[in-house]
Amino acid sequence: SPNQKSTEEIYMTVPSKFVTLSNGELISQTSHADGTRTDYWKMDKKHAPYLFFMGVGEFSIVKDTWNGIDVNYYVEKEYESVAKDIFGKTPEMMTFFSTITGVPYQWNKYSQIVVRDYVSGAMENTTAVVHGEAAQQKKGQLIDNNEWEGTIAHELFHHWFGDLVTAESWSNLTVNESFATYSVYLWYEHKYGKDKANAHMYDDVQTYLQSQSEGKKLVRFYYENREDMFDTVSYHKGNAILHMLRDVLGDEAFFAGMKNYLIEHKFGTAEAQELRLSFEEVSGKDLNWFFNQWYYGDGHIRLSVTYDYNTIINTVTVNINQQGKTFKFPLSIDIYEGNGKTRHNVWVNKTRNSFTFPFNKLPKLINVDAKHVLLAEIDDKKTLENYIFQFKNAPHYLDRRYALEEIAKHQDNKEAFNTLIKAFSDPYYEIRILALERVDLFQKYYKKEAIAKIENLAKFDKKTLVRAAAIEVLGKLVEAGYRPLFEKGMNSESYAILGKSLFSLYQIDKKATLDKINTLSEDTKEHLAESITNIYINEKDKTKLPFIANHVLSGMFLSNNKRVQQLYSEAFKWISESNNKEAITNLTDDFVKLGKMYKKFNFDKMAINMLNQLVYTQQQSSNKNKDELILILKTGMAKLIE
Repeated sequence: SPNQKSTEEIYMTVPSKFVTLSNGELISQTSHADGTRTDYWKMDKKHAPYLFFMGVGEFSIVKDTWNGIDVNYYVEKEYESVAKDIFGKTPEMMTFFSTITGVPYQWNKYSQIVVRDYVSGAMENTTAVVHGEAAQQKKGQLIDNNEWEGTIAHELFHHWFGDLVTAESWSNLTVNESFATYSVYLWYEHKYGKDKANAHMYDDVQTYLQSQSEGKKLVRFYYENREDMFDTVSYHKGNAILHMLRDVLGDEAFFAGMKNYLIEHKFGTAEAQELRLSFEEVSGKDLNWFFNQWYYGDGHIRLSVTYDYNTIINTVTVNINQQGKTFKFPLSIDIYEGNGKTRHNVWVNKTRNSFTFPFNKLPKLINVDAKHVLLAEIDDKKTLENYIFQFKNAPHYLDRRYALEEIAKHQDNKEAFNTLIKAFSDPYYEIRILALERVDLFQKYYKKEAIAKIENLAKFDKKTLVRAAAIEVLGKLVEAGYRPLFEKGMNSESYAILGKSLFSLYQIDKKATLDKINTLSEDTKEHLAESITNIYINEKDKTKLPFIANHVLSGMFLSNNKRVQQLYSEAFKWISESNNKEAITNLTDDFVKLGKMYKKFNFDKMAINMLNQLVYTQQQSSNKNKDELILILKTGMAKLIE
């Protein structure tokens, strides 16, 4: 149970060549005549036993500090030179989290260690965080984006929510995990601005919405296994709920409530009701209504929005109809007329709600949930003209994203196409990438101006991911004149640029591209798997099936790009029908690995079902070795069930 807490002493006797890591302080090291060494670690502050840790191995220790305490990164020798590129923002995070919580970091050190074959991604062991091998990234990856930065923030923030104050029971796990998940939003907002934070929140909300977990409550008193609590509801839904609570309370009360909770329960345990009391104490507000529907209730808001205009008396009625469960919540509505906007804050508490507002000129846009804080699915009856105006004038990342997604469906409309091209200049790089992914250069408003802008992005955009996306678009034109650009890209340090250049060159010179692939190291090929897999599928080269099989599940389920998902789905079908033992083995091993790693998203159950489908496919095949292949698949299923 997480409500047990104690101090801790651990002795580890290991071969002298190994280093050790555990919670707290390394008190002593004693060498022995047999070539071993005993390390004595001591944690003198109470913490939960599930946070105890022992790490042993051959690691390079890259040293850092924060306010006089050791901040160390334990990595494989190969990654020593990039350890600070991966983990180096940790001290800055420690300062930021100490500031926003009002509680300075409470522990004697902060170490992070990267290990192999760790199935849970990362774990917040007190002062000795463990990360899975995906944390170790090459320079070519880090140039594009440090994919592990959010996880680093998440595990660090647990040293306040989870380690310092621990959930009283597994039922209340969300008081640990929702705050750790929300810390990523807070860090991105602080370090990179609201666009990146809001883009991250969008991804988390989509993860929850797509998980089919609507019937699960945030606090669950009945569950079959405690592992069932480690799911997208405790993490991602809880994250979105905290974001709504912050909006309800305002920043001052929200952060004061966090501080109150941490100080009140420091080195102890607490549950959701005590979290509510901490926020109520500092805000003076009754929050039972919020906690009852969001912590102890299930589901999320579903809205249908329509508009009734009365041009005789110049009013508009906004109809907010709830589908399914009825929630109560504050709602922001922005009305754009003339050269300005007016915000109206209303309270929704019925199944059918109507709000009437005056206007001087017919509104160009009515933006419901203008702050984009609701955990909601909203069906809004906007016109194309509304969306074009929204993209140009509404400030939130989601205003631009949602508008761009709709505008991209109407590129046969000249103004829509021009607006999409305008998105190439958006200040946030993910919007620029989205515009590049959606642009259609083969419809009637194709213009040299658009191509010129894409060429400019491919050569000069400050974000390598944008340059890579632009190169991919140019590759679709199959123009030999871009060969120098693609060849230059194939010498880039950026894996994203290298990969997209590789596939773009393939469109105009297959032999040169295949020759280039053959010169790449196996490690580099692994990092360019998407582009190389695409090429191998086009080549129908069966000898490459084992390589493809190593990456097919990541492409199908971990990519947000529908085109990539489709590509790997085709590869999956190809492998499933093949008689290639190595490919079937690689695919099965990946099912087992990812099934265990993403069990909280029920991927283990999906993996079992898909392996079962593969068994059926092989049973129906004429493959001479199908019995051997079926045994491999069934063995994988057994590993996921155990």
